[in-house]
Amino acid sequence: MVPEVAASALAGDHPPPAVGPGRFGTPGRPLRRSSFLVGFTGGLGVLLAYVVYLGLRNAAGILVLVVIALFLAVGLHPAVNRLRAWGLPPGLAVATVALTVVLLLCGGLFALVPPIVTQTGQFVEQLPTFLESLRRNEAVNDLVERYDLTERLRGAANADTVGQAVGGVLGGAQLVFGTVFRALTVLVLTIYFLVYFDRLRDLGYALVPRSRRERVRLIGDEILVKVGAYMVGALSIAVLAGSVTFVFALVVGLPYPFALAVVVAVTDLIPQIGATLGAVIVTLVGFATDVRAGIACAVFFLIYQQVENYLIYPKVMRRSVAVNEVAALVAALLGVALVGVVGALVAIPTVAALQLILREVLLPRQESR
Repeated sequence: MVPEVAASALAGDHPPPAVGPGRFGTPGRPLRRSSFLVGFTGGLGVLLAYVVYLGLRNAAGILVLVVIALFLAVGLHPAVNRLRAWGLPPGLAVATVALTVVLLLCGGLFALVPPIVTQTGQFVEQLPTFLESLRRNEAVNDLVERYDLTERLRGAANADTVGQAVGGVLGGAQLVFGTVFRALTVLVLTIYFLVYFDRLRDLGYALVPRSRRERVRLIGDEILVKVGAYMVGALSIAVLAGSVTFVFALVVGLPYPFALAVVVAVTDLIPQIGATLGAVIVTLVGFATDVRAGIACAVFFLIYQQVENYLIYPKVMRRSVAVNEVAALVAALLGVALVGVVGALVAIPTVAALQLILREVLLPRQESR
């Protein structure tokens, strides 16, 4: 009987026989069933999850840069494929696309920085005249004497104030260098993603079980095509909006027409609210220049946005993505709330990908049950 019991115990049919009290007492339950071990394992799991959360939170800035670079690589990959189809080697095709992006960025900076520097210099030059006119104003002098503003300004100009001002200048310089560093990081990551795009895609598909790999490959390639088509379409619409704005600014006589065109093109990339934001900026510049120019800007953008929304946008995006308007608006708002402007930029292609997965995977599975 003992060998049979031992064999059945080894086979898992019956629990092992209880062992009687020995020299050191009766043995307890196995440790794997101990509540202490279960609680300890659960505590380690919670601690590990918290460590992962801290790591993700601390690396949130870098992860955002990686996501931006990944979406840029997906959007630029069709251009690389087109150049390779024309006979260019892969490395030269990636270099050509990257150089084009760098030239566009440099053109945008060249359009925006000189107006800012010029306007700042003009303000500094006019500041003494402005202060002199204020000093000659009787009402201003009366306020200065009544509230003793001169002594208060002298008291405020102490070491702490100077230190805060220097800190503000250093903070501004840190912001500028940080922005340049992030831009270079995104550029380098985008180039790497473009170079190793096919390898990364194949590696991602290799992680899927073989029985489902073909279907995942088809759906994944379709998602990549839709994301790339959306980004190319959005960039084309933005360039068109900037070009039309540039011509209009030249006709109306607005200052810095190229800079305004760049602003409109960049803001037009933001879904739902970007076109309106760019129109408001240009219209305010128009009103600051001349009332009639401001009215002309308001009328121009009112007409152009209707043409863009109902004629240009549907024709460009019809073959790339077909996203529900309510879903697009909600996704854009959630993206802005969670990640900022970057979230708004990636909201539409993300919704298109989720919509494809919902239609091709989840809904057929529910119908088969």
